[in-house]
Amino acid sequence: MAEKEKSLNFIEHIVEEDLGAGFSKKQLRFRFPPEPNGYLHIGHASSICLNFGLGLRYDAPVNLRFDDTNPAKEEQEFVDAIKADVKWLGFHWDKECYASDYFQQLYDWAIELIKAGKAYVESQPSEKIAAQKGTPTEAGTNSPFRDRPIAENLELFQKMKEGAFPEGSHVLRAKIDMASPNMLMRDPVMYRILHRAHHRTNTDWCIYPLYDWTHGESDYIEQVSHSLCTLEFAPHRELYDWFLDQVVSPENVRPKQREFARRNLSHTVVSKRKLLELVQQGIVEGWDDPRMPTISGLRRKGCTPEALRNFADTIGIGKRENVVDVAVLDFHMREDLNKIAPRVMAVLDPVKVIISNYETDKEEWLEAENNPENPEAGFRKIPFSKELYIERDDFRESANRKFFRLKLGGEVRLKNAYIIRAEEVRKDSEGNILEIICTYDPMSKSGSGNPESLRKVKGTLHWVSCKHAVDAEVRLYDRLFTDPTPDQHTGRDFIEFINPDSLKTVEGKLEPGLKTAAPGARYQFQRLGYFCVDKSSGPEQLVFNRTVTLRDTWAKIEEKA
Repeated sequence: MAEKEKSLNFIEHIVEEDLGAGFSKKQLRFRFPPEPNGYLHIGHASSICLNFGLGLRYDAPVNLRFDDTNPAKEEQEFVDAIKADVKWLGFHWDKECYASDYFQQLYDWAIELIKAGKAYVESQPSEKIAAQKGTPTEAGTNSPFRDRPIAENLELFQKMKEGAFPEGSHVLRAKIDMASPNMLMRDPVMYRILHRAHHRTNTDWCIYPLYDWTHGESDYIEQVSHSLCTLEFAPHRELYDWFLDQVVSPENVRPKQREFARRNLSHTVVSKRKLLELVQQGIVEGWDDPRMPTISGLRRKGCTPEALRNFADTIGIGKRENVVDVAVLDFHMREDLNKIAPRVMAVLDPVKVIISNYETDKEEWLEAENNPENPEAGFRKIPFSKELYIERDDFRESANRKFFRLKLGGEVRLKNAYIIRAEEVRKDSEGNILEIICTYDPMSKSGSGNPESLRKVKGTLHWVSCKHAVDAEVRLYDRLFTDPTPDQHTGRDFIEFINPDSLKTVEGKLEPGLKTAAPGARYQFQRLGYFCVDKSSGPEQLVFNRTVTLRDTWAKIEEKA
């Protein structure tokens, strides 16, 4: 039976309707237009997947355009990070564009609007302009400079460009309608004075266009057919179209703006301002801290591009904003890593096991499967010896019958090795367990085929040989916030909901094959979770980041609560 074709989202329906109405498929062009004032986050990932996904679906080009119109906040560092993120997600753009490349054209068009009596230089302070805007139910008041002579407007605008005036002394406004029910149409500001060096144009310009003026005109210059924005830009569509009306020619493609809803992620924030606050206050290490919802943070944490694309596909595109549980992202990370991550053994809270009847100087190299989900991954050799490490939580002196790990008088199987029995414990003066003395069944070796190896015991533990163990710093990352919507509480700062246990660092004991693990490599620590080698890791100090646990432990916590 043929696989059922996936239904179209509402954006795809819009494109299909346009094609059905005669729009040429050859004229389709999309764009992803980030502002380079911070690192991309998971919300941007959905937008990237939407726009580049449309490009793949319709075999249409997609531009990567940097809306770099605010030199006070934009940096080349952010441009480079954005390009790296898009590439990492597996997408390729047709043209790399910058709004700053269009500054001259935008300026020339602004001159034409002034000449046509559709724009004027405003000389009131911003507070006065805002007060004259009116309210949603009351019309605004015309500026005393609204009917300034065209020649005077042209002269002032030229001097603004030349840097003759201080910041805040003048702006250029479009002359539209101060009584419009849409307050964005009440003579919006098009240009402001900024004496700041731009990351690409340096000090060539002293005036910079605002987003509403730049957005649609940039789409038009690039001949973008469908300009897809998040829902907060829906009220801006009328202004987008008004600005286009002033410049479009019938022979060219007229861009169409359409809006889709953000998908917010629980237990985090995605506002760039708030993410920057986390960085500046030192709550996180930086923009790529694995607790951050940035694409670079997720990458450093060990998330795969496939998992992030699958997550974006699962949550889909909608017309209403909602909060997606972070557990959905965790699910996709587990699902992908389960297929590709080699299995290894690591002990993160070690206690020593001494096998009393194993020869002191003896060691064996046992065979272990790298990934049961992928037979082609093959096998590796791991060392076994008289002294081993196991997890401290895997042993109790006494326990009920539901405890299927090691207890005094009880047996467990060591993964890929032997069955052992706990005989006694050795403690320090304060009663802490130092060593567990065990015996082993030499005929119970895994895979030997001996009857003893087929004997059933209920528990199987991971372990590491003491004399072969590799030390590593292991960072146990968890959710950054304890509340699912930390920035949605009136009168409370989102910082109040920081999870104090979002990062715990432990010294782990790892099997020796991990000594040469390269930064970025991903593994499943058996019975513990998925881990990634951190970018700071090196031969002198191995560092691993926990990507995700094997199970959703938060779901259990919330269920109990």
